Amino acid sequence: MRPASGILLVDKPGGITSHDVVARSRRAFGTRKIGHAGTLDPMATGLLVLGIEGATRLLTYLVGLDKTYAATIWLGAATTTDDAEGEVVSTANPDALTAVTDERIAAGVAALTGRISQVPSTFSAIKVDGKRAYDLARSGQDVELKAREVTIDRFEVHGTRRGDGAIDLDVTVDCSSGTYIRALARDLGAGLGVGGHLTMLRRTRIGPFALADAHDLEALADQPALLDPAEVAARVLGRLDVTADEARDLRHGKRLEGAAARIEGQNAAAIDPDGVLVGIVERRGAALKSAMNMPEVQA
Repeated sequence: MRPASGILLVDKPGGITSHDVVARSRRAFGTRKIGHAGTLDPMATGLLVLGIEGATRLLTYLVGLDKTYAATIWLGAATTTDDAEGEVVSTANPDALTAVTDERIAAGVAALTGRISQVPSTFSAIKVDGKRAYDLARSGQDVELKAREVTIDRFEVHGTRRGDGAIDLDVTVDCSSGTYIRALARDLGAGLGVGGHLTMLRRTRIGPFALADAHDLEALADQPALLDPAEVAARVLGRLDVTADEARDLRHGKRLEGAAARIEGQNAAAIDPDGVLVGIVERRGAALKSAMNMPEVQA
């Protein structure tokens, strides 16, 4: 029997990779056709969005969604990886930490809010000349990554704990896809002159999908219900209801002439009269054309 097609929300625990979660899901659902819409570091926990069978085609449209994270930043030390798994490379003296007032922290956070230029962590999965940056860094090579523009819609401090040689900040970050929260911790600490790194990271939202709706890893063995591809695509891109004839034309690569006015954005989820996702359509002048078609369900 063919495995179901759909989107699965998983709450990744700490200490394992996102690929480990995919591998476990493949065993649970009896298929190798599973992908994810954005990884989490082994230290990080929280929401992973997986696509199963034909729904893997939707992942392209989910990868770029904005995200929310809960995190803890340690001010007072910098590490090689910008998180707690790296080696400490510098520590702040007590006087420097004492000078970090709540007002200076607030100013540092404000400077890292909005549209900012961010250099990703050296120990990241970004490819440099075809190789992962973290592989190059671990082999002792110097890695220089280019700055990228990201958007931080919210960088909010909820709690501040001052201890011996450190200031811990509990924060929430709403950000665009491609943002490195480790880099935020690093840059905040650097701006305050005391160094900083991440000690906790939990992803709580990806676009319209919330961690509260995710399944624990242990639940995968029971093959939890999947989110319907039509529902997911409509929530992310908006819905276009099409007739049976229009659905057939889209599946055959034909344009829907004069139909562009029926959608609000550049793309939309085309859904047939049976509630099945035909695919994703895009504007082509006044017409709509399939950008991606889902596999047809065999009767």
